Amino acid sequence: MYQRRLRHNLEHAPLPQHVAMILDGNRRWARLAGLESAEHGHRAGADKLLEFAGWVDGLHIPHVTFYLLSTDNLQGRQDEELTALFEIIGTLALDLSTRWRVKHVGTTEGLPESLLTALRTAEEQGAGRSGLHINLAVGYGGRTEIAHAMRSIVAAHAAAGGTLDDLSTHLDPALIGEHLYTGGQPDPDLVIRTSGEQRLSDFMVWQSAHSEFYFVEALGPDLREVDFLRALRSYAQRQRRYGA
Repeated sequence: MYQRRLRHNLEHAPLPQHVAMILDGNRRWARLAGLESAEHGHRAGADKLLEFAGWVDGLHIPHVTFYLLSTDNLQGRQDEELTALFEIIGTLALDLSTRWRVKHVGTTEGLPESLLTALRTAEEQGAGRSGLHINLAVGYGGRTEIAHAMRSIVAAHAAAGGTLDDLSTHLDPALIGEHLYTGGQPDPDLVIRTSGEQRLSDFMVWQSAHSEFYFVEALGPDLREVDFLRALRSYAQRQRRYGA
């Protein structure tokens, strides 16, 4: 009844157009459950994200971004765990693309061909679908994204015969935004992170400049729909401010 009431109260509330999700705590969840390896936690987390996408779609929120694998993770995780993660992420991407549009946002560097093939197939399979658009941040780092955007701007300007002096006159935040992995999409209005951690971890550092943040104590696989609805209620009650 409480969950239905929450959902009812959100019917006429201002909802975000883009939700970004950091589903944290998968490894801790597996350890506390006494499971053999972190792989079990990552699989449970992937199942939760598939469920979460359904919650988002049910409320007609048009964009969601899932932070699945950072560039830091590629350096700091054991090979065995990474191998399992690559397979889990590829399967998740393909499962999501049976219902929704999917886009890989991140670098291809350090990702195995099997995962890149799965991500490309998911993008192709979901292409043309209406409704929810899902960004999968894989091999993603916010600072790396900004660096790639700047390189892209410089390369395009040089290819058009421009000079650095010319570039300096029209380089602005809007131009940089167009060259980000999420170019053409709205920035996230709401960033949610599970497991009680309260940090961005190099996630969408440019796009989240004016985002609202919501932190959930539940570990990733334990996230409930009522937790998501509470996050949306909190968002709807806030006064959005673009500045200090």
